[in-house]
Amino acid sequence: MWRFDKSILSQFDFISIILIFPLIIASNWLIGEVVPALAQKQMAYVGVAFLTFLVVFLLPIRRMSWLIPIIYWANILLLLAVEFFGHSRLGAQRWIDIPFINATIQPSEFVKPALILMLAYLINKTPPPIDGYKIKEFLKISFYILLPFILIAKEPDLGTALVLLLIGYGVLFFVGVYWKIVAFIVGSILLVSPLAYKFMLHDYQKVRIKDFLSEKPSYHVQQSIIAIGSGGWSGNSKDEATQTQMRFLPIATSDFIFAFVVERTGFLGALTLIAIYIMLILHLLSLSIFNTDYYIKVVTVAISFMIFIYMGVNISMTIGFAPVVGVPLPMFSYGGSSFLNFMVLFAIMQNLISFRFKDMYDGRGTKSFL
Repeated sequence: MWRFDKSILSQFDFISIILIFPLIIASNWLIGEVVPALAQKQMAYVGVAFLTFLVVFLLPIRRMSWLIPIIYWANILLLLAVEFFGHSRLGAQRWIDIPFINATIQPSEFVKPALILMLAYLINKTPPPIDGYKIKEFLKISFYILLPFILIAKEPDLGTALVLLLIGYGVLFFVGVYWKIVAFIVGSILLVSPLAYKFMLHDYQKVRIKDFLSEKPSYHVQQSIIAIGSGGWSGNSKDEATQTQMRFLPIATSDFIFAFVVERTGFLGALTLIAIYIMLILHLLSLSIFNTDYYIKVVTVAISFMIFIYMGVNISMTIGFAPVVGVPLPMFSYGGSSFLNFMVLFAIMQNLISFRFKDMYDGRGTKSFL
């Protein structure tokens, strides 16, 4: 017998949902001003993500924890499949063709929630001691972080790979690692970085870094800076937002949408958008800090790091403070994969929070949602 317990609402985290809604509404409004057809597609993505959110939220995730390693290794197999059977575009082999329906999937997108769940599973199974993980447990968890990083970086998709690396080790350091290990890693990064630049980066990646370090920014960044500068204090009307409307600003609905935000709404609009992200990040961090449940702690801090990294890199590249990479503004840039990923992660988080005191199955074997 299937029944819903309304008391679930007492545990549901409404604050994160309230903070996400303005991002969705503002994003659709701006995308619709540039390409109305894309706004309609974006709303379709939002609808699919909402249904996916409901499905994931209602899953008995804690009782299905034995599935988490299987999900992780299935994603690793997909990444290996890319290596042998992948579809290439613009010099990168990141996609797998789906037979009969003329579509492709990008497995690196599915790895993010899979890795975060795997970290939660491992850390919950073996919590860190008071002084943090020692070398044995640190290397064990590092294996699960580095494996997808290497496979994705090899595609090549260094942007996604670095995001995974930063989220994975960010979570690991947040829950606790012995200080000598942290010091060793920091020192190693400083020593190895020049060699990694010379021997491990592809030519196009070096070009992006050189463009970033050069005195004159690339065309994309120049047009982005012009759009941001023209926004002034309160922004321009739709007809006066010439950088976007006359197509000078490239990729205005995705990679450079922050420049479009500033051109259209000015400094005040940009400040409001950044404030929403900061409030969401701080809220998620508070959930992590004040929670002793390692599932909740890991997932919430991972989402907060992911939002911070995406937001920081995207905004920095639009103002010339970071190399241009394909990192979207979280839950704001046009596109379905990134938005769906975030909604899946928020659904997992909401499930872990809402059902943390009781199982989804009562003693009589009937399903109840608290």
